[in-house]
Amino acid sequence: MSRALIIDDEGSLLEFLSLLLTQEGHEVQTAQSVERAREILADTSFDLVLCDIYMPDGNGMELLVEIREHHPETSVIMMTAYSSTKSAIEAMRLGAYDYVSKPFDVDEVKVLVQKALEKTQLVAENVYLRKELEQKYTFNKIIGKSRRMQEIFGLVERVARTSSTVLIHGESGTGKELIARAIHFASPRQRQRFLSINCGAMPENLLESELFGHEKGAFTGAIREKKGLFHEADGGTLFLDEIGEMTAPMQVKLLRALQNKTVRKVGGSQESPVDVRILAATNRDLEQLIREGSFREDLYYRIHVIPIHLPPLRERREDIPLLTDHFIRQFSQESGLDARPMTAEAMRILEEYAWPGNVRELENLVERTLALCSGDAITTRDLPPQLTRRGSLTQSASHLPPEGLDLEAYLDQIRADLMAQALEREDGVQTRAAELLGMSFRSFRYYARKVGIVGGDAEPD
Repeated sequence: MSRALIIDDEGSLLEFLSLLLTQEGHEVQTAQSVERAREILADTSFDLVLCDIYMPDGNGMELLVEIREHHPETSVIMMTAYSSTKSAIEAMRLGAYDYVSKPFDVDEVKVLVQKALEKTQLVAENVYLRKELEQKYTFNKIIGKSRRMQEIFGLVERVARTSSTVLIHGESGTGKELIARAIHFASPRQRQRFLSINCGAMPENLLESELFGHEKGAFTGAIREKKGLFHEADGGTLFLDEIGEMTAPMQVKLLRALQNKTVRKVGGSQESPVDVRILAATNRDLEQLIREGSFREDLYYRIHVIPIHLPPLRERREDIPLLTDHFIRQFSQESGLDARPMTAEAMRILEEYAWPGNVRELENLVERTLALCSGDAITTRDLPPQLTRRGSLTQSASHLPPEGLDLEAYLDQIRADLMAQALEREDGVQTRAAELLGMSFRSFRYYARKVGIVGGDAEPD
């Protein structure tokens, strides 16, 4: 449904045009003064504005300039009872879509409105597609020759042709959003919008507003009506990242939306239908969360229609050279640097490293290493110390050096190393990192502060 604003000081004309456009299926607001039009435009965006040139409290041409400046996506049709070629030329020069003289021919107005709205839609689609094309190179990051990744690529291709809900599971940094984007752009919905939101990155009330939208005045700070992501993605795909972090009340509201295929804005009373494909992702064990009572079983089965598990990078080490070469080429091209090769010894260290941050960590490391490398090739000297240190610890873990060692210091180093990896894998959440290592939270916090992994003074457990 398109949204139109009609601005004219003649009440009968406003009533006529409002009825005409409403019958054509558009949502219409009206204003009888420039001042009132400015108030409405400050709160609401429109696809189309029909504006009289001569108003008692201002000039419609001035309002046209303001609309073009603050709402460039909106098509504007200027109206006047004084047919003038000069006014028509001036209106077009200032950015009006077209110009119409009173009295109107009804069919002419209908055609003009339809064409203006088609232009608005085309502009919106071009903006969206341009943004997506700017990001589309990231699909190339879904690289892998390993058997497990080839199986995933085949599954993605089959899943994309359906409208089924997909749950993508994997550790942080494995590329869950890239897989979601690949599904969308290989699907029949590829010409519609792909929108994403991190469900664990914002408080519950803000998440509800982002997903479902809100009415003006629904809460403090809601100074204007807002569309939610469900409406924005209508006809397309909505990606719910880290869905395992969603609070229990939000789980209930999401489940209702998925079951009924309708949403209600915060502060609103009307349910409106939406056609959105849901792709969800998590790095949590949702079945364990169900057993703990923190995730709804009915919501789990609603989103767990087709599961896709992304393996961590350490379980597909044969992909590391391929990914590394890709990132070297990518960052060299983006930064204008020479694409320096990586020596066999440096690559061996990368292949032996555990990669707690997965592909994202490898990507960041390659970018940093390439920027700081001063030689003709990337060698072990260019790698960060934690890689070479961890590699030597792995190789010598069960071998006593001829010169002996400080066992306590050695074990402390291994403990600190594994704790740092656990924190990185669990996005800095200490409780989950402690669980990963089988430690109590208090013990983990004590040792983490002791070795400086996290801030604060160490307090004995």
